[in-house]
Amino acid sequence: MAYPESFVAPMREELARLGVEELRTAEAVDAAVKSSDGTLLVVVNSICGCAAGKARPGIALALEHPVRPDRVATVFAGADLEATDRARGYFTGYAPSSPSIGLLRDGQLVWMLERRQIENQGPEQIATALTAAFDKFCVAATTT
Repeated sequence: MAYPESFVAPMREELARLGVEELRTAEAVDAAVKSSDGTLLVVVNSICGCAAGKARPGIALALEHPVRPDRVATVFAGADLEATDRARGYFTGYAPSSPSIGLLRDGQLVWMLERRQIENQGPEQIATALTAAFDKFCVAATTT
C-alpha cells in the first residue's frame, strides 16, 4: 500500500527544488539508468525522520559541491512502489533500505550509502561521504 500523495508531496518537493529528477515508474528508472552516460545518483527517498533530518539535507549540501554526478534522480519508497523496487534492483549486493543513495557509472553500481549509514550521521557527515564519492567517481565539469 502506498502513502497518500498529500503526505509525500512536500518531501518530494525538497529534492525537486534541488533539480533532482523524479522517477515514478519502473520504466522511467530503466530509461534513466540506460540513457545516462557517466554517473547517475539515485536517491531512495522516504517519509521517515532520518530522510527528513539527515539524508535530504545532506544531499542538498553535497549538490553544492563543484564535482557532481552527471544526473541526479529519486524514487520515493512507500509511494512509487514499482520504481523503488526497480531502482533497488540496480543496487546489487545491498538489502533494500530507505532512505538510501546509490551512485551508478554507466549503469553499474559503484558506491552505496545505506539507511544504517545514514541514520547514525548528521547532514554534514552525509554530505562529506557523498562528496568523497563524487570526487572519486564523477568527472569534474570543465569550464570553457
